[in-house]
Amino acid sequence: MTKVKFYDSISDELLKFAVIISKTQGKWVFCKHKERDTYEVPGGHREENEDIMDTARRELYEETGALKFDLKPICVYSVTAEDNFDGQETFGLLCYADIYEFEEKLHSEIEKIIITEKLIESWTYPLIQPELLKEAERRGII
Repeated sequence: MTKVKFYDSISDELLKFAVIISKTQGKWVFCKHKERDTYEVPGGHREENEDIMDTARRELYEETGALKFDLKPICVYSVTAEDNFDGQETFGLLCYADIYEFEEKLHSEIEKIIITEKLIESWTYPLIQPELLKEAERRGII
C-alpha cells in the first residue's frame, strides 16, 4: 500500500527529492523517460550537499530544458510504500513552476516532454503524482 502525506515543513536534511508541477502558457508540462511508456511530473533526487531549491531548479532544467521560469515551493510531501526504501517514509519538496523558455535539446534520461491542456492518464507513478496535483489544487496553487 502506498501512502502520500503532506506537511507545511520538515527538517531540511530529510528532504530527498524535489518534484515540480509545471506549466507553460497555461498548459501542463510532463516528461517521458526513455525507458518507460508513461509520463510524469519533472523531478528527482537531491544530490549530496545540494540545497533543495537548487535540486528543483536542476531537475526542472534537466528534465524539461526549462531556461527561464518562476519557481516556488508548495509544501513537503512524503511517500511510504512497501516496495520503496524498505517501507520507510521518504520526504520531498513539492514545487510549482511557470516556464517561459525552453532549450531545444534535453540533457537527461528524458526522451521527450509534452505540453498539453489536459492532465495525462498514463502516469509513471499513478498512486503518487495525481495526489501531488490534488494537494497543489487544494492549496490554490493550480
